[in-house]
Amino acid sequence: MAMMLDESEASDAELIGRAKGGDRRAFSTLLERHYDFVYRAAYRWCGRKADAEDIAQEVCVRLGKAIRDYRGGGAFTTWLYSVTMNAARDVMRKSARETVKTEAYGVHALISGEASVEPEDPAEALWAAVRRLPDKQRDAVLLVYGEGLSHAAAAEAMTISETTVSWHIHEAKKRLKTLMRAAGEV
Repeated sequence: MAMMLDESEASDAELIGRAKGGDRRAFSTLLERHYDFVYRAAYRWCGRKADAEDIAQEVCVRLGKAIRDYRGGGAFTTWLYSVTMNAARDVMRKSARETVKTEAYGVHALISGEASVEPEDPAEALWAAVRRLPDKQRDAVLLVYGEGLSHAAAAEAMTISETTVSWHIHEAKKRLKTLMRAAGEV
């Protein structure tokens, strides 16, 4: 019981150090502590529950090896967000062909009357538009507005300068305004 209390009360830095040394219980505790963060970030990135679950699972697998490379220079969650974004990109590349097939079926179902179009939630319409932005703009918006990171923390996660994050946010806002107008949302 004392070991269980130590695990749940240990800081991330302690757990990371022990996980790097091969402590599976510390690694498990670290994963449990940050799984919701990873899932939430993945969901904002892709917008689909099943894909977010796949991405989160991929991050858990990757962390087994990647934890050894964590240097501790910044916040663990910033580093973890970078790992999550990379996993999301990889998983989405792999599923791109399946998405094309699914969309083709959806169009067919709409034409044949087998499916109905439901009104979309305005907030989800905005996040869907965010997912259509160019990579750097999308990532900046997801980090700053989706995860609530500062421009400096987003810059660290994206490995770019803070002013570049600000520029990507500015450009994203202009592009989102155009996308939302085209969709009839603004």
